[in-house]
Amino acid sequence: MSFDTLLVANRGEIACRILRSARAMGLRTVAVYSEADRGARHVALADTAVAIGPAPAQESYLCIERLLAACTTSGAQAVHPGYGFLSENPAFARACDAAGLVFVGPPAGAIERLGDKRTARRLAERIGVPCLPGYEGNDQSPAALARAAVELGTPLMIKAAAGGGGRGMRRVDALPEFEAAREAARREAMAAFGSGELLLERLVHRARHVEVQVLADRFGQCIHLGERDCSTQRRHQKIIEEAPAPGVTPSLRAALGDAAVKLALAAGYVGAGTVEFLLDTEGRFHFLEVNTRLQVEHPVTEAVTGLDLVELQLRIARGEPLPLRQDDVRLQGHAIEARLCAEDAFDGFRPQAGAILAWRLPEESPQLRIDHGLAVRAHVPSHYDSMIAKLIAVGRDRDEARGRLADAVARTSILGLATNRQFLLACLDAPEFAQARLSTSWVDAAATLWPAPRADSRWQAAATALWARAHARVHGALAEWSSTGPRTQIASLACGNTQWQARVVPEAGGYRITVGEHQHRVAIDADDRIEVDGRAVRAHARWRRDGGVLAGWLDFDGVCAGFADVSALPPRRAAVGASGEVRATMHGQVAAVSIAAGDRVCAGQPLLEIEAMKMQHRVDAPIDGRIAEIGARVGAQVAPGALLVRIDPELNNA
Repeated sequence: MSFDTLLVANRGEIACRILRSARAMGLRTVAVYSEADRGARHVALADTAVAIGPAPAQESYLCIERLLAACTTSGAQAVHPGYGFLSENPAFARACDAAGLVFVGPPAGAIERLGDKRTARRLAERIGVPCLPGYEGNDQSPAALARAAVELGTPLMIKAAAGGGGRGMRRVDALPEFEAAREAARREAMAAFGSGELLLERLVHRARHVEVQVLADRFGQCIHLGERDCSTQRRHQKIIEEAPAPGVTPSLRAALGDAAVKLALAAGYVGAGTVEFLLDTEGRFHFLEVNTRLQVEHPVTEAVTGLDLVELQLRIARGEPLPLRQDDVRLQGHAIEARLCAEDAFDGFRPQAGAILAWRLPEESPQLRIDHGLAVRAHVPSHYDSMIAKLIAVGRDRDEARGRLADAVARTSILGLATNRQFLLACLDAPEFAQARLSTSWVDAAATLWPAPRADSRWQAAATALWARAHARVHGALAEWSSTGPRTQIASLACGNTQWQARVVPEAGGYRITVGEHQHRVAIDADDRIEVDGRAVRAHARWRRDGGVLAGWLDFDGVCAGFADVSALPPRRAAVGASGEVRATMHGQVAAVSIAAGDRVCAGQPLLEIEAMKMQHRVDAPIDGRIAEIGARVGAQVAPGALLVRIDPELNNA
């Protein structure tokens, strides 16, 4: 089982993280990349990189034949799948074995027994690990699932049997909702995992998501490394994770760990894996699922144990016994991780794709770790997951770790795309999180009261000053002056749906800018510090010419957004609510169309679904009316601005 060359069958931050440990162990490293990732950071970090196909994952990162060919081309003797993609695919593990390659993960049989939620649940029930009432039957017909839903009662959860990451999950609070939720879950599961099989479980109110990290070698030894709390989720997607889990006592930790180890041993598990549980308000735990791979949130366990999980994975794959026993595991301090994603968290978590104009991350230290895949000219493809980076802070206790993480997130800046930075800060600052009053639903409930960051007149004045400076660079400094002194200019700018006009007067050291009734004095220092009315604030800005129009991005005072000079643009199109035009707001593929031309629809009625970054996003009717035109068909790729549906408004419903 020895090997000296490792191929990482993944991309982004996890590929970079695996390469780091592999190189520290003296292994020769091989990266793979799709056409979309030719300039990616993981490609530059590896000793060798092999192209594996077009941007769509099905033709590159999910293509077993191309990955095996890359191993042959590069001379790799082992494959690390990371997480996502083929990491929990037993066919990939078997293909590696058949090709004489070491698969850095559990045997294919263990993946089959645990990677499918239905078979894992059956095994857990058989060996006495507590499970929730549910249905994991082989009969997957709509009628069988509907009968099971009636027997279980509501509320309940529909879950994809394969994969994880919150995809293919739907909550059902009333039985009339079941069929639509079942079909949506099946469709999303099929798109994400290639399998539409489902299971049903009773819903636990105010439950926490607590998971246990296990390690097993090839000699029958298995230990656990404590637990993580992953309850801070939005729409079943984890966004903040921590270790150890707040409020978990030593006795509960031991019971969780014993159950996780028992299940791993029963399945013949080898390598690193995670056993997930729901923890109810009475302190009882219930088996949820097993992730037969490295987890996104593994750094928090590394931080509190001092272990390198990737190194341990590689050593186990080489046939080495576990270098420690259960009594050797010690948890010290507290660690919290935040996932920075390219998404508009205050607009339905709409995924973003495209070029990143510039980025800044805080410096790493013993108390702060950052895992990312950002290259100098970074780009977020529309074909893959939206996560940009993970920030992990460590403290002597939870509150210290929380404070350090909030500071690090606040000092992170991404220009060119909307991110969830401000949403993460709102989570970390929320009383529910600060006081560890956690459940899997706390974010969705609390976030309804969180206002989206808004650009006030100070932000608009700062943006206007940047425009004035860029305008002077394009047209020459004399454009700001006349024979009688400083020349007053009128700037017409827009940020999102907001437009403003500003009066700009150059003066010593900066500009005097009037926006509406507000007058501000602005001085700029090299795009990284802007002074408004005598108050200097850390800033981050970039300019570019977009089709002859000056356009920029500004991160200032908690608001990070793009803006542009609209003086040369044609008048804006009427608002969607008035026109009835429904246009795509993201890159993606049309997954379902639920209306036909001529149908009458009501505001809020589902029209279609778009699959973007492995998630299904529902598009609803903005107004009452009749469908006049459908501009997209199932399977079609759409880009932002593409016409999806046109609705003729009904001005009189009588």
